[in-house]
Amino acid sequence: MSSITVAKVLNNNVIIADHPQYAEVVVIGKGIGFNRKIRDQINLSAVEKMFILRNQQEQEQYKQLVPQVEEKLIETIQEIVLYIMQHSHKPVNEHIHIALTDHLSFAIRRYEQNVAFHNPFLYETKEIYPEEYAMAEYAIDKINKAMNVTMPVDEVGFVALHIHSALSNRHISELKQHSMLIGDLVSLVENSLEYHIPRDSLDYSRLVTHLRFVLERLRRGEAVRETSSLDGLMKREYPEMYALAWKLTKVMEQRVHLSVYPAEVSYLTVHLQRMAQKKEDEANINKSN
Repeated sequence: MSSITVAKVLNNNVIIADHPQYAEVVVIGKGIGFNRKIRDQINLSAVEKMFILRNQQEQEQYKQLVPQVEEKLIETIQEIVLYIMQHSHKPVNEHIHIALTDHLSFAIRRYEQNVAFHNPFLYETKEIYPEEYAMAEYAIDKINKAMNVTMPVDEVGFVALHIHSALSNRHISELKQHSMLIGDLVSLVENSLEYHIPRDSLDYSRLVTHLRFVLERLRRGEAVRETSSLDGLMKREYPEMYALAWKLTKVMEQRVHLSVYPAEVSYLTVHLQRMAQKKEDEANINKSN
């Protein structure tokens, strides 16, 4: 039977141990450190809901965090991570323990000091990562109940990005940049059309989804099939929307430092024209009333 040897108890829920395969590890588990002493043996098969941080850098970061964080929060985050692991179909990067502990402890401190922190890309995050957003709603609800706080909905968006980062192995800064870029592109469309797109509308969902897929294709280096006949038609029939689509792709190129395939302009024009038509239809209805 495999077992670990206690090297140091950080608190009731976190210990440093010697692992037969990974050498020194940080072990996180509910009550794992309770009444433990140095050199105690813990049978791995007997421990439920236990997480092991194997990466040396992750270990050091977590060791620095633990003394600054309430044990109740560490315990709650364990339950959240377990929930994410059970409800996702991908492996979860162990960095999520550090990311969520660091973010949520700071968020709670801000809440207690009554410091508001607005999330400018909340709607975009909800549209782009719906599954992660649902997990984040569970996480914030769990935190609110356990820590007796009422976190703002903005925090759901931030946590969703951390969850997606752990599931996709993409850095949180890249995800934030993409969400901010999509938010800026939507604002550019609204300013150009002089039309506010309702955030709960199908038009908004379609536009954000399309922009997200353009960025994903760029990131993967995936080419879009050229359709010169469609390109010619869009340019001829909808010159204003075609010009706006071209402008949007140029903004993308500047921000992500990658070239957008010309065919993307044509497909984007179709979405923009649909919105322009919607604006016109609503204006006509208002006139008739």
